[in-house]
Amino acid sequence: MSNTMAVTDDNFASEIEGTTGLAVVDFWAAWCGPCRMIGPIVDQLATEYAGKAKVTKLDVDANQKTAFKYGVRSIPTILFFKDGKLVETVVGLQSKPALDQKFKKYTEN
Repeated sequence: MSNTMAVTDDNFASEIEGTTGLAVVDFWAAWCGPCRMIGPIVDQLATEYAGKAKVTKLDVDANQKTAFKYGVRSIPTILFFKDGKLVETVVGLQSKPALDQKFKKYTEN
């Protein structure tokens, strides 16, 4: 069972930009091999950081407006938002330890 939720162009502002604390968005597409590889890592981190971070996924094919707004040109791209503000962008396939460091950085105060 995944602790991630899908976000869309329609609910991005309320679910991500309106969130207090850490919100993470995995920009992906079904046809993207590296996206399918990083997906389980993001799911694991969502479980490990349940209650500390809101972890979401946005399908770029179905939600091009939000991808364009944040300049997402390559996928997978993971955006980190702290209190509704974009604080970090990670592009490309990443290892779990590398992503875990980013989660730690923004959840430890």
